[in-house]
Amino acid sequence: MSAFADISAAGASAGNRVTNAIAMASRRTGVDFAYLLGQAKIESSLNPTARAATSSATGLYQFVDQSWLAVIDKHGSEYGLGWAADAISRGANGRYYVADPEMRQQILDLRKHPETASVMAAQHAADNKDYLEQRLGREAEPVDLYLAHFLGVGGASKFLSVHDRAPDASAASMFPAAARANRSIFYDRSGSPRSFAEIRDRFAAKLQKGVDSIDVGAIQYADASLPSGAKTVQPADYVRIETQRLATAADVTSIRPQPETARLAYLMLATLGR
Repeated sequence: MSAFADISAAGASAGNRVTNAIAMASRRTGVDFAYLLGQAKIESSLNPTARAATSSATGLYQFVDQSWLAVIDKHGSEYGLGWAADAISRGANGRYYVADPEMRQQILDLRKHPETASVMAAQHAADNKDYLEQRLGREAEPVDLYLAHFLGVGGASKFLSVHDRAPDASAASMFPAAARANRSIFYDRSGSPRSFAEIRDRFAAKLQKGVDSIDVGAIQYADASLPSGAKTVQPADYVRIETQRLATAADVTSIRPQPETARLAYLMLATLGR
């Protein structure tokens, strides 16, 4: 096989891994696959290692540090990431932190792992969906979940409550800080403020465009069926196995994952096509 063919095959394999990761996350959480795929396309162009230039946002779903620590703290233990969740604390100021700098970096680096990033994004979306539906009294549509991603779930709840009552009202006056930071979203080219309905419709079109740019029908999924109650295999499973082996060999009672072990886990998963 030529070098070009090797590169092409590697790229296809990486693409399949990303879409399979998103499909698995959708199946395990019930969150709409097209929504998760469209969000990842918008946020990172399906690049698991994407990094924002102006913030800490990283990975398929561009989680910033605090949002990632929060979702791992809440859901990590459900997916074999108990070691990560246990290391995360929340200060009196509401911010999440990890006392050990190396451990903190390990946890943040999980954003670059497609399976972990996808299932955490799906869990986050599911949490937002529940929150919005309780407050709106209706089903939260994919665009509403994307608004929660953009404005935060509290901001989205406020936005959608007004949208449902007065869709033609101007949104900028109710969200002045967001409007200042995102003029092209809240104002048109002439400087006129957009309505709640117009902003929501534009987000819906953006989300659909992300999905339409991908040939969903051509995606070949790995078998995502799992035993009842099972969760997806995460890098923490390999880290835990490796640390247990080292602990036994060294006859020690406690050992935590090391960065080199985590890197080994990623390589193992990539090799296995997880």
